[in-house]
Amino acid sequence: MNKIKISAVSYLNTFPFLYGIQRNENLNDLIEISTDYPAICAQKLKQNIVDIGLVPIAILPEIADYQIISDYCIAAIGEVKSVLLVSDVPINEIKTVLLDYQSRTSIMLAKILAQNFWKISPFWEKADEDYLRKVKGHTAGVVIGDRALNVLNNYDFVYDLSAEWEKFTKLPFVFATWTANKNIPQEIVNELNNAFKFGIENVDETLLFFKNRVSEINFDAKVYLTEYIDYKLDRNKNEAISKYLSLLSEISSDNSTLRT
Repeated sequence: MNKIKISAVSYLNTFPFLYGIQRNENLNDLIEISTDYPAICAQKLKQNIVDIGLVPIAILPEIADYQIISDYCIAAIGEVKSVLLVSDVPINEIKTVLLDYQSRTSIMLAKILAQNFWKISPFWEKADEDYLRKVKGHTAGVVIGDRALNVLNNYDFVYDLSAEWEKFTKLPFVFATWTANKNIPQEIVNELNNAFKFGIENVDETLLFFKNRVSEINFDAKVYLTEYIDYKLDRNKNEAISKYLSLLSEISSDNSTLRT
């Protein structure tokens, strides 16, 4: 049997999944895994470069016959700390939003909140890798992942998009799901679930395994993984995915002026 190809996000919140896979000897001969930022995971799954991806949920409608295969996901109930809108001014004074290129889900979440909850209509501007230096005055920025954890205290106004979503919908927010673009043997799905469960239940071991990466993050990694990330894909989270995808269908990519 050919190995199942998997693309996983390379952020701190995925470390328990990656550690669980590393420790699961039954998966050694079954899978081949690469780590990428969310947009690349999505691209690989869409282009059939991989069979399974830990992908941002905004990409789900673009994958024909997609299957969410795991009991686990990347989600938050309330604050997540790693998906932010940062600004020098309050939300109603923001005129331009720079968009982190690493995850479409977070970009579209910001647009959904802007239209339906915050009631603002800023310019949306595609951002380059060092765009945070441009966040000043009336220009805000969407920032995600480990980089967000490192800039939490750098701005006068920090809006946690997961917390804002909960205020708006009373639901958790699901950032990414383990999604396949084809039927995956149940044997592999079961082993992946076992691996993910092991990593989530052994956070201290996980952080020790990734100690060099963890040392680069200016936030208590254990607190982040155990208090802000919620991994279980349950009924409320499935409801949240449906709500997000419904609102997403009402938001065009250029619902407000998009500047490049």
